[in-house]
Amino acid sequence: MNELKGKRALVTGASGGIGFAIAKKLSEYGALVALASRNIDQIEIKVRELKRAGADAIAIQCDVSQYHDLEHAVKICTDAWGSLDILVNNAGTIDPIARLTDGDAYAWANAIDVNVKGVYFGMRAVLPLMEAQGNGVIVNMSSGAANSALEGWSHYCASKAAVKKLTECAHKELAEKGIRIVGLSPGTVATNMMETIKNSGINSVSQLDWSTHIPAEWAGEAVAFLCCDEAREFDGTDFSIKTVEGRQRVGLPVP
Repeated sequence: MNELKGKRALVTGASGGIGFAIAKKLSEYGALVALASRNIDQIEIKVRELKRAGADAIAIQCDVSQYHDLEHAVKICTDAWGSLDILVNNAGTIDPIARLTDGDAYAWANAIDVNVKGVYFGMRAVLPLMEAQGNGVIVNMSSGAANSALEGWSHYCASKAAVKKLTECAHKELAEKGIRIVGLSPGTVATNMMETIKNSGINSVSQLDWSTHIPAEWAGEAVAFLCCDEAREFDGTDFSIKTVEGRQRVGLPVP
């Protein structure tokens, strides 16, 4: 992971859970990290925590459903550090967990705005910069839901399937320009989102025992791995740490 030292990274949805775990892990490997979230108070707390540990970190208020917010976030990073090497499109929502005939239509649409448009907006905002410098890594947070049909999760399954295709299309267009695009499917992770899922009581995922969920730090380690040259073989795919092989490649515990 020595190649991450001095790299400049922007992580969306970084106020807690997987997002903060990613930002923290990248900073531990020497990267400069920008934590982006709608909750500026929370990410400022997280940035102070990272700085106490010696990290070079900044907080950026950003609603990923708004393209100009991501343009602004990229500008803040380039003003501070000169450029960007890594974008992690982590921001996402599981709300509203509801069957199609029960859910709120506008809340369903908001999930698409965050989970799909947010990923596209992030890529669109940073790609001209990465193209100009001839390199860069974009990690899109994926899910097993991209290949599943789960009751109450029509918004989430549809949005993650869309993100998977965005990753594949971006890889096809940009690999020859030196830009790496890869997805990460971490499995079920012990975060606030998983608490929301459990409390919903809808579909089999909500019935899983809490002990089966991996810590957010494992997802952070996987993202750090994907940002390194060693992971190039997985470009354009959804890399999974649900498998023994995936965990072994990252260096995570294997059941």
